[in-house]
Amino acid sequence: MKKSCLISKIVFFLLFFLLITFTAACTSGETSFESKQQIMIENDLKARGIDDPTVIAAMQKIKRHLFIDKKSQRNAYGDYPLPIGEGQTISQPYIVGLMTQSLQLKSSDRVLEIGTGSGYQAAVLAEIVKDVYSIEIKEKLAKKAADLLNFLGYTNVTVKSGDGYYGWEEYAPFDAIIVTCAAEKIPPPLIEQLKEGGKIILPLGRKFQTQNLVLGVKKGGAIKKEGLIPVRFVPMTGKIKDN
Repeated sequence: MKKSCLISKIVFFLLFFLLITFTAACTSGETSFESKQQIMIENDLKARGIDDPTVIAAMQKIKRHLFIDKKSQRNAYGDYPLPIGEGQTISQPYIVGLMTQSLQLKSSDRVLEIGTGSGYQAAVLAEIVKDVYSIEIKEKLAKKAADLLNFLGYTNVTVKSGDGYYGWEEYAPFDAIIVTCAAEKIPPPLIEQLKEGGKIILPLGRKFQTQNLVLGVKKGGAIKKEGLIPVRFVPMTGKIKDN
């Protein structure tokens, strides 16, 4: 009887020790991510001119590592793109901040995103605007991003798998459009679906080469463009290749 009692105590203390160790490891991991995220906010965003309080608040709130595969999570807050599968990448934090800030979004805006990817940019937008409509040509990525965004409670994001070249006429017109893949020219349907006075931001240039991040404003039915910085994005695929 005593032996049985002793064994029970040993098992109890072993389980208790494992629980404490596991909890400490999880807490340490979260603290590490929080620390890296704060460095990202201060060094890669604020220090480089990202000062829109709504953008900062969104990128402070969202846990970027949740949008990245576990094998790459240790680099989640580094200021560089990371692979997310299907030949696609998640943009570096500075570029996410710059593109979002450049659109000068309002809380009442409805935004179209071309290239959902991991869903991170959509989440940033969703923290700022009323509605986000996001299109991803890779079906697996679209489903994965939609599931994650739904799990995280983003009820104002609608994701579908499709060719972003055609935009999303059902929900047009949009106050702003963000394209997270490179094209040589702006697809005409996106221009048509942008409100007069609305803004579009996208990388323009040849695939696998340095492109120019361009901010456009729709005036008189045409897009007045302004070049921002050189960038490198994965190319847009689908109908765009026929043009």
